[in-house]
Amino acid sequence: MNQNEQTSMRFELVQLPYATDALEPVISKQTIELHHGKHLQGYVNNLNNLVAGTKFENADLTTIVKESDGAVFNNAGQILNHNLYFTQFAPSTGGHPTGKLAPAIDATFGSFDHFQKEFENAGVGLFGSGWVWLAADKDGKLSIVKEANAGNPVTNGLKPLLGFDVWEHAYYLDYQNRRADHLKELWKIVNWKAVGARL
Repeated sequence: MNQNEQTSMRFELVQLPYATDALEPVISKQTIELHHGKHLQGYVNNLNNLVAGTKFENADLTTIVKESDGAVFNNAGQILNHNLYFTQFAPSTGGHPTGKLAPAIDATFGSFDHFQKEFENAGVGLFGSGWVWLAADKDGKLSIVKEANAGNPVTNGLKPLLGFDVWEHAYYLDYQNRRADHLKELWKIVNWKAVGARL
């Protein structure tokens, strides 16, 4: 099992690998406290209640996301998404990808700058709430995937590497309706070591 899945099968709130104010000014302490401590905790509580006594009671998070629908899918998907999201950031990081992810991005998108532009455009262009992902297939081929609401690339057999949350609760306190500005700022806190380890 990986960090996104719990051994107890009573799903728990993922621990932040940094203090709640560590990502300021890109993401404020208030946003982290609400997004992680309230929104994500709500999904965790909901899923624990929903899977009790069902076939998913002892399933891991990825399996639930792949095999469920409705409320179970929505809550499990959001837990998986947010576990990846909150653990991909770190203070004083950003910069460029390292390791095998760097040449893979260059090969697919032409350059890191082109990838950033495409990724931001995908996030801005996603109508309503959802996520934009950098994902890899079983051969390591990269793609940018837009998912509505609680969607995750695992449902299409892909491995999520990097995900930006474009639900308004992720940015509205800090950026109001300026989603594009929010997406542009997030690059400053991406922990490329953590993201690359997912490849």
